[in-house]
Amino acid sequence: MGKALIIGCGGVASVAIHKCCQNSEVFEEICIASRTVSKCDALKEKLQGTTKTKITTAQVNADNVDELIALINEVKPDVVLNLALPYQDLTIMDACLATKTHYIDTANYEPEDTAKFEYSWQWAYREKFEEAGITALLGSGFDPGVTGVFSAYALKHEFDEINYIDILDCNGGDHGYPFATNFNPEINIREVSAKGSYWEDGHWVETEPMEIKREYNFEGVGEKDMYLLHHEEIESLALNIPGIKRIRFFMTFGQSYLTHLKCLENVGMTSIEPIMYEGKEIIPLQFLKAVLPDPASLGPRTKGKTNIGCIFQGKKDGKDKTYYLYNICDHEECYKEVGSQAVAYTTGVPAMIGAMMVMTGKWNKPGVHNIEEFDPDPFMDALNKWGLPWKETHTPLLVD
Repeated sequence: MGKALIIGCGGVASVAIHKCCQNSEVFEEICIASRTVSKCDALKEKLQGTTKTKITTAQVNADNVDELIALINEVKPDVVLNLALPYQDLTIMDACLATKTHYIDTANYEPEDTAKFEYSWQWAYREKFEEAGITALLGSGFDPGVTGVFSAYALKHEFDEINYIDILDCNGGDHGYPFATNFNPEINIREVSAKGSYWEDGHWVETEPMEIKREYNFEGVGEKDMYLLHHEEIESLALNIPGIKRIRFFMTFGQSYLTHLKCLENVGMTSIEPIMYEGKEIIPLQFLKAVLPDPASLGPRTKGKTNIGCIFQGKKDGKDKTYYLYNICDHEECYKEVGSQAVAYTTGVPAMIGAMMVMTGKWNKPGVHNIEEFDPDPFMDALNKWGLPWKETHTPLLVD
């Protein structure tokens, strides 16, 4: 079918690359590119005898547009799958524009020096991508990503209008460390230490970090504490789901995680403000990232399950209706299959599927688009086929 250039070689990228290699009819060739090419070479060595997909590797600095353009011109991919850092979204989009190459990512842009993430920077590229005749698919992970597909599917098949969405992200896994993050520590800690917010009646309502707490009994996991966070898909769903009155996002955290995080905040280790240390400028959060366990190393240690989904409330044929779409994923099963824990797996699989949707032309809409703007049906079918089967119920327990 075609060729993909995959930028990044961390935990999520490793899963996506494994899944591309399982799907060699679509991904006949992939090029894995990263600043540290040795990581790409090691993954190629591991996979190339197990797949029909041709694998090449390359070194690239994703902060450098000229390097990216040169690499894209050399590789000539049909799509670029950006699994690098969110700080690098715009440089990669610039390179895709210059080379007229389709673009897919899993997380929206955020400036490295400001703990703020929103879609405005990427939405500003809409007209340029339309004029270039290429598609940018934003947020093809799980949340954002599958949560948007779930929303589009619910609107298409279950509701005339959706009024309320609660997105619930539960990780019931145990990695055995006193403190570690399940994905990039720098991104994770910036996200959970920021102020929370939710969308209600046409505007944002801001909360203090971890101010709003609820308990929920998750299938496959059990009773968990969950906290309201700001999350990027709220912004796009508020725009793209007609009739919406409120959208909230909740994520589960254990008390040990929160206690460690508070201590680190209190001593300044989560700060992104540069400080001088022994004559060198360092950023405390980046130093903390260096001393914490690498999320990619958690796979063999992690036991338990994740449960991520959306609870919808709305109307069908004039009557009130509720509906819950969700996925349960087992950490140990993920590790057996691709050598990663479920948090990376639940992001990496949808990244591959999103790239497949664009590569095959099933999703082809020049411009910059969020995932819920496309037909959800082929993506929902692919989730069942490629390792993230979804479940549904029409009688969910609601969140107050």
